[in-house]
Amino acid sequence: MTYVTLGGVTVGICILAATLIRWWPGLKPLQKDPVRHLGRLLPFLTAWTYGVLVTLGIGGLIGWTARTARWITNWLGDVALVWGVGGTSGQHASSITYLPLTQTGGAIVLILTAAMLAAVKKSKYGGDLKLGAWCGICLGTSTGIAGFAAVPLAQAVNWLGITVYGAVA
Repeated sequence: MTYVTLGGVTVGICILAATLIRWWPGLKPLQKDPVRHLGRLLPFLTAWTYGVLVTLGIGGLIGWTARTARWITNWLGDVALVWGVGGTSGQHASSITYLPLTQTGGAIVLILTAAMLAAVKKSKYGGDLKLGAWCGICLGTSTGIAGFAAVPLAQAVNWLGITVYGAVA
């Protein structure tokens, strides 16, 4: 497993902050029609959930892609911290071992991967989906609040996998 560094978490938080700033409709419009405005965040949040899931012990090409994206993001974030504000590089931002996905949970993630690839290609929200997945990969196993979402997500996907494949078998 490639651990996330402070630089990787910093990049993830930057993606999240930029997305929220682009999304923010203003207080009055949000109060007037909250469902419509909150619905605009749904593609990003869906992809964020997917990004968290692919970091939880997925192997093969999907896992390699997620680990490579995290490694590159860690490097970019560490460079920005060292050269931008004089920080140090390579400090781990995760110290918790997360619940891995079961075989059937991994199968569900493979199905979600196919759906995400199709959605990125066909949807007008392709950019939001890409940024959401990248943010989830960065923040999914961090020690902070975002990282705590990994355990219930893994449990839900493992349960779904057992349920779906149990019904089919």
